[in-house]
Amino acid sequence: MKRNINLNRLWYKLKHQYFTLNHAVIAVAALMAIGWAWGSISVMQRNYELQRKLDTKERQLQLVQLEVELAKYQKRYHESNEFKELAARQYLGLANPGESVMFLPPNSQKVLDESKTEQQRQTVAAPELSNIEQWVNFLLGRNTRVAEE
Repeated sequence: MKRNINLNRLWYKLKHQYFTLNHAVIAVAALMAIGWAWGSISVMQRNYELQRKLDTKERQLQLVQLEVELAKYQKRYHESNEFKELAARQYLGLANPGESVMFLPPNSQKVLDESKTEQQRQTVAAPELSNIEQWVNFLLGRNTRVAEE
């Protein structure tokens, strides 16, 4: 019996304090606001993804347009007299009147080795300087001589 009275009191308290019309209206309004916010966020996410796809397609379109323009320029170049003259000189060994063509044999191994050693001598780096020495050289203008050579 006591348990039944406690349940009745609890039900009365819940009914009159929490399950009122005001609380029901507030709960419905809160659910509507949450639904609206969720819908807005999902639409914004979809718009963002679509904008990313659109940007990607625009970049691809620009790239293809540049490739088409390049192909047009190359076509015009290959149709020009300058290209025809260079091709005739390179592949057919032809020359303009008064010019002579000289064909050289390929370089021997000795010449190739000498050119490699010459390149290695040119690429020998200056001795490593400390940071302070580099600053002193910079401030005194000693680095300009190295750059001019």
